[in-house]
Amino acid sequence: LTALYSMHITVDEHSGFCPGVVSAIRKAEEQLAESESLYCLGDIVHNSEEVSRLEQMGLCTIEHEQMQSLRNTRVLFRAHGEPPSTYQMAEQNGIEVIDATCPVVLQLQKRIKKVYDEECRHSGPDAPQIVIFGKKGHAEVNGLVGQTEGTAIVIERTEDIDKVDFDRPIRLFSQTTMPVDTFRTL
Repeated sequence: LTALYSMHITVDEHSGFCPGVVSAIRKAEEQLAESESLYCLGDIVHNSEEVSRLEQMGLCTIEHEQMQSLRNTRVLFRAHGEPPSTYQMAEQNGIEVIDATCPVVLQLQKRIKKVYDEECRHSGPDAPQIVIFGKKGHAEVNGLVGQTEGTAIVIERTEDIDKVDFDRPIRLFSQTTMPVDTFRTL
């Protein structure tokens, strides 16, 4: 019977983690090779097997609330990036940041911050709105919104479009992992 239903499965040679996550994992491994433990703010990757492997090496996943009580230690910031407030907390608490923010995410953060600083921060009610197409509450989106001091509007689907004031200019950005087809329909 198995001969009748044999399958050939091919895994695409380009499948796997994105380059930003690969880099974050590599940084964690390097740090763990130097010492027995390392904190990571949030899961380093959305893959329980990989998280478990790194935990066995000494990686300890924490959340923002736990980081507030840490002092004089090292914390890895994963590829998703963090808002400026997290860096400020780290500095205040004497935490050495191992920054594994994906270069693509970092560039997006810088672009949003530049638009916010130059066009939105000190402008009146006719100032442009920064709109981010992304998953509300996602770590990357939290980092992006943080670049605007929490003023960006997050929309996840076309039904959320009513949050936007179409009488004002709009600066639209997208979380790096959102579907391009949906972005085009906004």
